Amino acid sequence: MESKKVLVTGAAGFLGSNLSKRLILDGFNVIGIDNFYTGRMHNIQELVNHPQFTFIEHDIIQPLDISCDWIFNFACPASPPHYQKDPIFTAKTNFMGSLNMLELAHQNSARIMQASTSEVYGNPLQHPQTEQYWGNVHTTGPRACYDEGKRVAESLFFDYKRMHNLDIKVIRIFNTYGPGMDPLDGRVVSNFIMQALRGEPITLYGTGNQTRSFCYVDDLINGIMAMMQSDVSVAGPINLGNPIEFTLKELVETLESVLGRKLNIVMMPLPEDDPTRRQPDITLAKQLLNWQPTVNLPTGLKKTIDYFRQFVS
Repeated sequence: MESKKVLVTGAAGFLGSNLSKRLILDGFNVIGIDNFYTGRMHNIQELVNHPQFTFIEHDIIQPLDISCDWIFNFACPASPPHYQKDPIFTAKTNFMGSLNMLELAHQNSARIMQASTSEVYGNPLQHPQTEQYWGNVHTTGPRACYDEGKRVAESLFFDYKRMHNLDIKVIRIFNTYGPGMDPLDGRVVSNFIMQALRGEPITLYGTGNQTRSFCYVDDLINGIMAMMQSDVSVAGPINLGNPIEFTLKELVETLESVLGRKLNIVMMPLPEDDPTRRQPDITLAKQLLNWQPTVNLPTGLKKTIDYFRQFVS
């Protein structure tokens, strides 16, 4: 049987590149799409000459006409410094980009997955967050281009399902880290690791008691594949993330343990709209996908540190 033709948008990004490598490993033919707004050629260098990989430089805000069986829509700047740099572009990527990919899926009768986010829950009043929670989002704040952009993308996906019976999959991704991250993306794990490797003080915002749940990228990719291969009746949204909650102070302590040395900390004010607690309820993922993370934080951090060492001169 001929291998499925799979389109991955945001293929040169952190998750898109890890996903593309996994798909190729599993025998799929992959068409990678990226506009290099935040994606990096470094991430897909080993794939560009692979017989199962085709790369097209393209911005999904513009329509695309290509034949495919599956679409993974992972194109969007995901860290606050990147998506806030041009918030109108971020909103357009989420709305127009998703609309174009849904149209493409409709034309091809393809299965399509939306990489949504825990950010749809905003600064949550429910803890941990279940998929039924509607969220607490500041609709006019500096993060709204991303939070609201992802929310409107989800609504488009479900409207296409209702109107066209499109085969959709929607996942809500929580904090993920690992090799392939941009060392300068402004996210907490990359910030802390790069500061530690350069011998700089760790910048801790707020009290350091705000929490995140950190999922190692290989675990997340397993969840993504399980969702994409699930029954047509499983449309989502489904939370994918690690349910073990850490304060940012505990993240620094774990980093100290892995590196075997104390780190200096500088306290800074909390940025506007920065969520204070974030933890997924993954009951649905366990029940419907038989999925849960297996890589613990010290193991994942060690692998991420080893990857980041190449970027420290």
